[in-house]
Amino acid sequence: MKYLHTMVRVSNLEESLEFYCDKLGLRELARRESEAGRFTLVFLAAPGDEAAQIELTYNWDPEVYTGGRNFGHVAYAVDDIYQFCARLQSKGVTILRPPRDGRMAFVRSPDGVSIELLQNGEALPAAEPWKSMPNTGVW
Repeated sequence: MKYLHTMVRVSNLEESLEFYCDKLGLRELARRESEAGRFTLVFLAAPGDEAAQIELTYNWDPEVYTGGRNFGHVAYAVDDIYQFCARLQSKGVTILRPPRDGRMAFVRSPDGVSIELLQNGEALPAAEPWKSMPNTGVW
């Protein structure tokens, strides 16, 4: 058995690609369009970790997707959680659960998918402005 990917339905493909690629830093690996099925599939992965993929599914006919915490989240390890969160903030991403502990943070995609960011290796020492930053919304 081999893990292949996690599928996430998206309501706006361009907005989602901007978030996952331009802000989170994932890379597009493949794209498939089905005229008959009226959908586009885009496969993304973190650089150097192409085996763990996210499949963005964009259905051409508009649908309203309701989210729930039953999905859980997608998680990525990052080399410097403070630097990564600062970069996301500079691109307009709200840090919902700041990395107060130097270990873990949460953000959400444009469609409300919860993204967990984890410090690679040991937690970094607690540092401002993160250690005093409150949570925002839910993750």
